[in-house]
Amino acid sequence: MDILKMGAELLSQKLGLSVDADTVQGALGGLLGDGEGGLDLKAIVSNMMASGGLASAVTSWLGDGDNSPIDAGAVTSLFGESKLSDFAGKLGVDTESAAGGLADVLPQMIDKSSSGGGLLDSVLGGKSSGDLLNAAKSFFN
Repeated sequence: MDILKMGAELLSQKLGLSVDADTVQGALGGLLGDGEGGLDLKAIVSNMMASGGLASAVTSWLGDGDNSPIDAGAVTSLFGESKLSDFAGKLGVDTESAAGGLADVLPQMIDKSSSGGGLLDSVLGGKSSGDLLNAAKSFFN
């Protein structure tokens, strides 16, 4: 199944949305997209890995084990209040609900797109997640 379509279906179910599937898919594609109709999960994962506190969660999504959760606040920090507000408006929900829905759906989308580790390899560029975490920590020391 197409990752964007899957994410739109999961988000619709999670939030009980009354808008049509194409609207949800368009809004999600606008938030997570590459500007050419595709998803740019690699950029999202890279941003999350660089943000320190989300690195361990996103690493769990990229692996084959259980997915660690994130909260709505992390989603708001990742996308910014303005982008998230625009996204929520397209869905007809408040920003907090949109962030909470994305906190549940993003791990599943990234997990599904990373089966076999392909997305992890492209994000890490041959480095281990530990190497990346150590590099990120060095910025704070």
